[in-house]
Amino acid sequence: MKVVHIETLIEKGLFASSKEWESLKQGIIEEIQEVDWPPGSGKFTIYPESGKRRGEGNGVKPIKDTFVKRLIVKGWEAEKPLDIASRKKPGNLDLVLDYKDKKIVIEWETGNISSSHRAINKIALGLIKGIVSAGILVIPSRNLYKYLTDRIGNFDEIEPYTDLWKALNLDSGILMIIVIEHDAESKDVPRIPKGTDGRALN
Repeated sequence: MKVVHIETLIEKGLFASSKEWESLKQGIIEEIQEVDWPPGSGKFTIYPESGKRRGEGNGVKPIKDTFVKRLIVKGWEAEKPLDIASRKKPGNLDLVLDYKDKKIVIEWETGNISSSHRAINKIALGLIKGIVSAGILVIPSRNLYKYLTDRIGNFDEIEPYTDLWKALNLDSGILMIIVIEHDAESKDVPRIPKGTDGRALN
């Protein structure tokens, strides 16, 4: 899988400028690049079919699941709750790493654009409260989006709002968006299966 863009919303403080964070960030990028389809092929080839019609296009959850499994092996925890809200707890975070006295979190987008906003806001709230040290949202590019479940969150739709998160008044913290894309297109590969929970069939 290709990483085609990294949008840095916040990168402040000693940890943000450390070699430790640079190594952690590079490791995350490398794990994203190792995600392949079909499994074991060594590259990510998408079946080029629009996901606008029911039963067509490609699902997204198997892509995320492959990445999650890779990071669990390296000590990350999946679907972990964090108490970052004062009234109602937001949903679990996809991946959390306890690194020394810090928490690194990753959200891999499998929902619509509203889900993308919630994911970034969840991480941003964790940064504001000092619970999260660094957070990353992984999201499809427009080129990949068109072959996935209809209305899946994508970078083109969330990009106009990035100045909002960049304006957060924080002395330290890391918040970034990593934009992913397929390596190739081919009708010789199978479609990525879609889930069956909810109307989105993701």
